[in-house]
Amino acid sequence: MTGLPVVVFDGLAYGMLLFLMSVGLAVTLGLMGLVNLAHGAFAAGGGYVAALAMSRAGVPFLLALPLAALAAAVGGVVLERLLFRRLYGRSPLDQVLFTVGLVYVWIAAATAAFGAGQQPADLPGFLQGQVDLGGVRVGLYRLVLIGLGVAVALALALGLERTRIGALVRASVEDAEMAGGVSIRVGRLFALTFTLGAGLAGLGGALAVPVLGLDPTFPLKYLAYFLIVVCMGGAGTVTGSFLAAAAVGLVDVAGKYYLPEIGAFAVYGLAVAALVWRPNGVLRA
Repeated sequence: MTGLPVVVFDGLAYGMLLFLMSVGLAVTLGLMGLVNLAHGAFAAGGGYVAALAMSRAGVPFLLALPLAALAAAVGGVVLERLLFRRLYGRSPLDQVLFTVGLVYVWIAAATAAFGAGQQPADLPGFLQGQVDLGGVRVGLYRLVLIGLGVAVALALALGLERTRIGALVRASVEDAEMAGGVSIRVGRLFALTFTLGAGLAGLGGALAVPVLGLDPTFPLKYLAYFLIVVCMGGAGTVTGSFLAAAAVGLVDVAGKYYLPEIGAFAVYGLAVAALVWRPNGVLRA
């Protein structure tokens, strides 16, 4: 049976991938009130950019990561200007129907362009293998994922709390109409936030390829997990999303190691319990 420390490390690494891919959805939902169920398409898009850059153009893994984030961010700002901005202020049903439709458009387009199979993405040699941490052998890549997730969470939290742009974003989250009344360019903040969220999703998707695999159905396959992280963490909060993603990763991996017969039920049970306990997010009473 796999030791508990290894399960914890694997669960935290998985949680950090979920955090990177879903934190943009949490922030945009809190800022814009936009129920964007197509957010996972940006993660999948980043994953495809990284996988194809490595397999077809020989781009090194560490260079493919920023390329994936940049491509997803560019795609985010273009689609926000062309499509998503038309959904602001619309009913949640309109937003859900439209963005679910976009998911299926993505699946069809990606299947036609790249095929229905998994995309190969091998880790470079220096990220393979294991390291010894106090007598516990853990995967080096998973350790890198944990460190990167913590670093991004700290950077986002400090950015929202300590910078002028962060203050403007928080003001817009609290009352977008009032923020616009005092000359804050809410529309520009929306575009900036959406682009940042898309870029982080693309980075998370690229990092996830060697661990989770990648095929055209990726946005649909992990949609429930993204929504659970956002609902448990609370819309508009980075810290809440981080804690929720870590909890989901730990419970999901532990359930698969120790109770494989119950499948994903453990995660859904965790989500129900958390929402009953804290319906507005784990950090909000």
